[in-house]
Formats: sequence, structure tokens, C-alpha cells
Amino acid sequence: MTLHFFFEVAWDRQGKCPLSNQGSDRAVDQVDVATAWEGLTLSSGSQLIDVRTRAEWTYVGIPDLGPIGKRAVLVEWQTFPDQTVDARFVERLAGELKALGVQLDDDLYFICRSGSRSLAAARAMAEAGYQSCHNVAGGFEGPLDDLRHRGTLGGWKATGLPWLQG
Repeated sequence: MTLHFFFEVAWDRQGKCPLSNQGSDRAVDQVDVATAWEGLTLSSGSQLIDVRTRAEWTYVGIPDLGPIGKRAVLVEWQTFPDQTVDARFVERLAGELKALGVQLDDDLYFICRSGSRSLAAARAMAEAGYQSCHNVAGGFEGPLDDLRHRGTLGGWKATGLPWLQG
């Protein structure tokens, strides 16, 4: 396989990654972290998918779903350090979900640092046939505050939801 072939597979002619599904017909709704937590708590088949990088999981932390008898599914949307979108993301995540017994109509909540990568990942999985994909707006760390720090204004951590240092 040549580098040229990989480039054409991974990116369209306008330089956009087709996995991001910008303008996708499949709806992905935005939910806040409290709504995501409630959905994860109330529905046994629901899953939280954290699409951040291994470095973020290790150094920033991960959502702790232990109190509700679950664990976050950790699958990188982009790889660190080059931030290349994983062309096998859908395949990898579908395999993880299948192993957990997740059905195509179960609620899937996608989270990243602030909600951008997770939206792209949720759209990709919706295109793959998963019918109830939700983007966790605000993400794990939330938006920047006035001092340009994350984790104080919103998101999973600042809201006080359980998390663990990676």
C-alpha cells in the first residue's frame, strides 16, 4: 500500500476527512453532561465513548462510571501526537461495542475534551448504523475560562461527575 493510496482513502479532494461526516444526514443531538449521566444511569445498554487521546486519558483523567456499574469505552478518534484521524475508528469502536453486547439502537454518548472531536466521531457511528448517538456538549474539560484554563466552567469534571486520574 502506498502513501498516496492511504492519503486518498483518508481524505477527500477538499482536504476534509470523510470520517467526520460534516453535513451528515444522520442526526446527532447535543446533550449536556447531566443529561448524559442520567441516560447512562437509567439505560443498561447505554455507553459512554471517550474519543480523546491516550495522553489525555493518562494525564487529564477519564470519566468514572464505576458508581453505575459501567466503564467508559476508550477509543481514540485521532492519534497522538500527530492528531491523524484513525481511518479504522468505526471498525475499532464497533468491535468494542459488539463485545459489550451493545445494540444498534442503544444510546451512545460521545465525549472528548470540549465536544468537537466527539461530534465527528458520533456522526461517523451514526453513518455506520448506530441509531442513537449523542454528543456530550462541553466534553470532559469544558470551555476555556477567562484565564484560558479548562475544567472550571463546564464539562464532566467541573460539573462534579465522577472521574479518575489515568
